[in-house]
Formats: sequence, C-alpha cells, structure tokens
Amino acid sequence: MFPGTRAAAQNSTSEDQPRQTSNSLEDRPLTYYLPDLDYDPSIPTPEEFLGWQIGDWHISHDLQQAYMRTLAASSDRVTLVEIGRTYEDRPLLNLIFTTPENHANLEELRQRHLAWSRPDGNSRPGEVDDVPGVLYQGFSIHGNEPSGANAAPLVAYYLAAAPLSEVGKLLSDNIVVFDPSFNPDGLNRFASWANSHKNKNMTADGNDREYNEAYPRGRSNHYWFDLNRDWLPVQHPESRARIEQFHRWMPNVLTDHHEMGTDATFFFMPGEPTRVHPMTAPVNQELTAKIGTYHAAALDEIGSLYYSGEGYDDFYYGKGSTYPDIFGTVGILFEQASSRGHLQESDNGLLTFPFTIRNQVTTALSTFKALTELRPELLTYQREFNRDGVTRDGYVIDADGDPGRARELANILARHQLPVQHGTNDQGQEAYYVPKTPFSEAAFEPILEFEDSLFYDVSTFSLPMAFNLPYRQVSGGAPSGMRWTDFTLGGTPTEIDRSRAEYAYFVPSNDYYSVRAIYQLQDAGLRVKVSDQPFSINNGATKFGRGTAMIPVVGQEMSAEEIHRIVSEVEDETGIDILTTNSGLVDAGGLMLGSRSAYQTLRKPEIALLIEGSTSSLDAGETWHLLDQRFGMPITKLPIDEVGRADLSRYNTIIMPDGYYNNLDESVATALKEWMGRDKVFITVERASAWAAKNGLAKLTERKPANPDSSITQRPYAKASRDGGGRVLGGSIYQTEADLTHPLLFGMQRKEIPVFRSGTLLFEPAKNVYATPLRYAEEPLLSGYSPRGFAKSAAGSAAIVVSGNRGGRTIAFANNPNFRAFWFGTNRLFMNAIMFGSTIDGAAVE
Repeated sequence: MFPGTRAAAQNSTSEDQPRQTSNSLEDRPLTYYLPDLDYDPSIPTPEEFLGWQIGDWHISHDLQQAYMRTLAASSDRVTLVEIGRTYEDRPLLNLIFTTPENHANLEELRQRHLAWSRPDGNSRPGEVDDVPGVLYQGFSIHGNEPSGANAAPLVAYYLAAAPLSEVGKLLSDNIVVFDPSFNPDGLNRFASWANSHKNKNMTADGNDREYNEAYPRGRSNHYWFDLNRDWLPVQHPESRARIEQFHRWMPNVLTDHHEMGTDATFFFMPGEPTRVHPMTAPVNQELTAKIGTYHAAALDEIGSLYYSGEGYDDFYYGKGSTYPDIFGTVGILFEQASSRGHLQESDNGLLTFPFTIRNQVTTALSTFKALTELRPELLTYQREFNRDGVTRDGYVIDADGDPGRARELANILARHQLPVQHGTNDQGQEAYYVPKTPFSEAAFEPILEFEDSLFYDVSTFSLPMAFNLPYRQVSGGAPSGMRWTDFTLGGTPTEIDRSRAEYAYFVPSNDYYSVRAIYQLQDAGLRVKVSDQPFSINNGATKFGRGTAMIPVVGQEMSAEEIHRIVSEVEDETGIDILTTNSGLVDAGGLMLGSRSAYQTLRKPEIALLIEGSTSSLDAGETWHLLDQRFGMPITKLPIDEVGRADLSRYNTIIMPDGYYNNLDESVATALKEWMGRDKVFITVERASAWAAKNGLAKLTERKPANPDSSITQRPYAKASRDGGGRVLGGSIYQTEADLTHPLLFGMQRKEIPVFRSGTLLFEPAKNVYATPLRYAEEPLLSGYSPRGFAKSAAGSAAIVVSGNRGGRTIAFANNPNFRAFWFGTNRLFMNAIMFGSTIDGAAVE
C-alpha cells in the first residue's frame, strides 16, 4: 500500500465563545446529519462558523466558500484549489482530501493513478495496491436543487474532522476531489429567493411565494443554461473548469447530487436498464448496482424511502452522471425529493429542508464506504475499459472552408483531452484529425437503433453534425502524406495581411465569425455593404462568396488611416483576415463594387430579446449567450409583458424564443404589428413561430404529422404511459436542404445542413417559391429516435419561412438553431437572420 496514515489530531483548547442564537425554531444537533463521533474540536463545525445549523437557512455561495476556505486552513487533510470563475466571477473550488502523507506526494500519486487509468503498457496489473482510488464528489449543478450544496459543508467537515478510526483507510487509500457547488451563480440566486421569502412560522403550502421562484429561476447559470447538459458541449466556464479537473484526476467514481419533484422519495443509480448508451460497458452498470447496495443500507439505517432502476437513464453523455461512463469512471446520480424552500406538503408527509440534506449527506458517506471496499474492482475496470478502447483508427474532419467553425469544434475535442491534430486533407484543404476512442466514437457516430423509445434527455449528440462539418473514419492513424501539427486549445492564429486598402476592404463570408467582424466594424462607425453575388478579383486569384461584406474607404466619416486601424483591431479580435483592394473593378462576369444592385448597405442591428412570462428561459438564455458572449452584440432583455407599453422604435430586430404562448395578451401582437416596417426583422423560434402565424405576424401553415396509430382501437391500460412516451421527440438530428443563394445561407458551402429538433411542430413550405430557404429532406432522419411515422411527415416541410409584413420581415424557424450553444451549424443561419434579414427582397417573401 502506498504511504501512510497520520496520527490522530491533537485536541486544541480556546476560550469558550458565547453561541450566537439563530432564528431557527428547531434545535437540530450535528448528529442529525453525521455519525456521533469524537470529531477534532480544533476544526469548526458548520454551525460554529455560520451561527446557525445547516438547514435553518439556505447557504449562500459566499458563505459556503468561506467555510470551505476555513476548513482548508484548519485541517492538514485538505488542500483547496480555485479551478476557475463563473460568469459572475464567483470562485469555483475543489477541495482535495487525503492524508497529510499523501498530500506530500500528491502529484506523484496523481501521475501514478493516471498511468494506471490510461495504460500505455508501462504499468503492470499486479500494482493495483499501489494505486490510489479517486472520487470526484459534486453538488447541486442545478442551483434550485440546493440540498446537495447545503450538505457539502457537513460532508467536508466529516472528512476534515472525523477520527482516523472512521476515515483513515478512506483517506490513506484514496483521494477525494470535492466540488461543493457545481453552479455558484444559480445556487446564490436560489438561496436569496428562498431565504427572503421564508416565514418565521413556516407554511407547507406549495402555493406560497417561497416555493414559486421568479423567472428564470435558480436552476440555471448566469446565462440561464442547464449546466447538467453541458458536460459534452463544454460551452461555459463552470463546465470547462470541471472537465479539466475530471481529466486531471480521472476519478473512479463521480457523484452528482440533485433534486426532483416534491412528491418523490430518493433515487440513486442505476437507472432504466434499457436506456444505457451502447458504448457504456456492462460492467459499469454492474459496479453501479454494487455501489447502490451501500446507499440502500445507509438509507435503511435512517429509515428513508428510496428507489433505483427506473425513471432516469445513462444515455446522453452530456450529463454529469453519464459523461464519466465513457472514460471508465462510474457516474452516480442522486435525486432527492425537493422541499424547494424550507417545508412542503408532499405525498409522503411534510418534507423539511433538513431532511433532504440528511439524505444527501447519508449517501455521500455511503459512497465513501463503497469506494473504500470496491477500490481494486473500480481501478481494474477503469484500466481495462481504457486499454480495450485503444485503436489505430481515427477521424478526419474537413473545415468546410470555415476556419472559425472548425476551430470551435477542435476546441471542444481538445477540452475532452483528445489529441487533436490540425493540417490539410488529401485535397489540400484545412482539416483536423482525432483518434478513435470510446469518447470520440460516441460523440461522432450517428445512432438509429434503440432498445427503448423513452429518453430522459436527447437521443443523439453527434458533434460533427452539430457543426455541419464533413468527417470520415480512417484506419491506421492520421493519413500519411498530409501535413499535421498538434492542435492547442484556442487554435492556430490565421495569417493576417496587414496591408492598407485605398479603395475597399472585404470581410469574407465563409468564416463563422464574419458577422461578428461586420458588427464590430459597424459599431466603430463604419458603413458596411454586403454582396448577394459571388465575384473574384486579381484574375480569379481571390474569390468571394455571397455574403461578402465590403467596407468602402471613400465616403466614410473618418480617414483612411483610422479605417485601417479599426480593421486591424477587428482582425485581431475575430481572427479573420480582412482582404483589400485598390480598385472598384472585379473580374469579368462580376458586378463592380459601386453596383447598387449587387451591394446593399447593412443597418446595424439594435436588438430586443423577449423574456419572462411565457417565454422559455432556456431558449432565451441560449440567444442571450450567443449574442453577448460569442458575437459581442449588446441586447435588451425585454419582458414580454412590457411589449405593449415599451417604446419599440429603438429596435430594428426583435427575437421571440420558443415558449408557451396560448394565453399571451393581445397587446403584444398589436404592438409588434405597429412596430413592423422597413428594415425591421422579427425572428421567431418554434412555438413562437406558430403564435406569430395565428396573430398575423407571419404567414405560416402548420402541418399535422400523420398518426400511425389511428387504426388502433384497443391497447392495454398498462401500455399507456410507455405509448405516450414513445410519441415524444426529445431531441434528434434531421437533414435539411438549403438554398445557398439566399441571404440566410450566406457563408454556407453545402446545401445539406443537419438541424437539431425536438417536438413535432411542423410547417408547410411557403406558397412563394423563394420564401422557404431551408426545408427538410425527403429522408430527413440522420440520427436519434424519431416517433413512428414522424420522419415521413417531416419530409419536405419548411425549416425556415420568410414572411413580409408592412415592409418588414418575419423569419420563422421551425427548430431551435441555437441549441445548447454548440449547434454552430445552424446558429450561423440565426446570425445571418439578424445581420442580413432586412436585405431579403420583397418579392421573395410569403
């Protein structure tokens, strides 16, 4: 066994301090949560630090992290590291728990664990006793599921202060990576809500305001994203820090503490046996079930109701309990019935906040026991899983002429520790290579066959399809004869020609970030035009596609030197090489740069995003994040109930995300109709598009999917729930076909574009033959589960319809183009709608 355990901590004495009286109506001892042990008195309990017992109030993130820092300063069993910051600049913390002797050799032990977990042939199977097990323990990735984050101080105290007779073997044989709050911003938002609405004389009535949060609620992060869907896309700082630490430690077990509906009990993995991703090894589920016996025994001891083996699943690798499974780690989901505040009525009696915390503490401690006793099995499984996953095959991904979009995919792959290489394909075009591993195979390959038709989340997640990038599998490693270099996170900078233009600058349309460049140029005060025709200069040596932006030097309100300075800054910020010309002439066949018919002046987008009320906070947050973080466009988040009273004239673009609009006040439609006019663009997504059609803001006709069960007259009652679930489209990938001459498709290279869709809302193509620039292919299903008959119904339907209204444009999307911030293949179309929507010809709208 690797070195040692420490001697028992010595008691320290200090002058007794008077205990501050809290506002709690209940005297709850530490032993309500933790075993009755001889804890180290030199280490403060949570109650001693806070002045109130855990469960009396919802802990805010600042208090939680302050206590964690106090523990780290008080105990030689813990090292605290700050692994990142949230959007709101809150620290993301990890506490590393092990013995002092192990801390003295921590890096050596980490490397020993990695060498075992990622075998390269140098470590021998007989060395398992010398390898530390690693547990990654994380809490409350959903901020309004707070029992986990409130349990974290108690669990951390236990690890720091319990006698070695209790935790010595755990800490000497293992390393615990402890993440007390996966989502600090959401946790803090919810703690503030629950505490500020708590009654002194608590009510258990679920109608009370304490239990009904205001929009967007505390589940999500700053941009209203569900971080438990971001383990695969890694688009947010919380996820990026967490994934980096995951791969730094390669844990054997990762636990993820959640909450569910108030009327439930307590769930622990495994979940539905028919809904496990086929890339997950069967032994993973066997170990999950074996660990579950420890949780069952612990919950039996305190008399808590629980269940397992149903409801939740291990299919989507973007969740915290499933992502680990594709790396030989056992991911464990805990779901505790939620009090959503301090006290609620439930089907199982009164549910108190302290009770929910106690269950989380109990299963955190039972995880320690499982790790201590199953460590050799867990280490052996991880080693064999990763060794068996080694191949000489890989994938070549073509950049498709879009360096920005391809670079973003490479960044995602690099964050998952895939050794990405950058180079050229056999046609001399930019490409990337990644080896085939269990993770890359799961993240690349489409899936069309399923054991079950029900899914807790999406049924597919092919990354190259999300980016609309061609890829192919190759054998024997990176293709020889091509130039490959190791890719580093952030990418290889584009070579930029700094020459100054005397006549005009061009922003090529092929790069994903060209719209960002255009906006920055506009924001700096430059007039920008766009070409709807392809052209070339320099006798064909330099070609430009539709959507190329032109910045003339003449006629601007600043000097040529100042224009050059601005252009250079935009090049640096976007990585786009903005090209130059010293003449208004183009090659034969093209229209000269002064042509009014080929070049239209672009208005600078002034954007309002409708939020609150019946809008979907997830969809609104995706749009907010896209514009604010990725494209640097300021937006106004306008409450939808204020639309009828707001001055809309200051906006030329209004975005209505998906939502529930059946009972929306008529004043919203009236105000939007009055606002519509020349240069105005109204963008609607999914059910917002259907609402716009019903209220005279879009010319759309819904297509009703065929019902393949219409001839069935009798089914067993017991099948009703599963039959209903089988008709749900939770998330699949469909093929669409595009009109690449249309302004919404500027910059795209191929007419085939994969789109993500959920739900069964369909629209008929427009009667105007030019007004449906994107429609579903005749055989549209590319990957994922599709309800029986739906793909046939979707064939040929409209994915985008453009309507005209009082000189303005309504651009209706049938599917969400901004799904989870990583569907780069279609959010380019959304950005084109914002920047170029007003240029769509009036003869080409419905």
